[in-house]
Amino acid sequence: MYARVGDRLVVSDDPARSALIIGVPHPDGSPPYVVKWLADGHIAMVSPSAFARVIPAEPVGRPDDGLPPAGQERPASRSPT
Repeated sequence: MYARVGDRLVVSDDPARSALIIGVPHPDGSPPYVVKWLADGHIAMVSPSAFARVIPAEPVGRPDDGLPPAGQERPASRSPT
């Protein structure tokens, strides 16, 4: 899972459990994320489970930063044999 500031995090496909991602401490976009829960404005650092998904804030394919589109895994690198 990868995210950027401005993306949304939704837990268990429940709109009541959605948050705005306001901080991504790791340069590669991996968790944990600093989020602001939309229901009550609470700010927390979360490590999303397998039941969460990231919804990109913008259309996918932002080539300027070299990261995969939000919500998609980076392809595994292959070591030379």
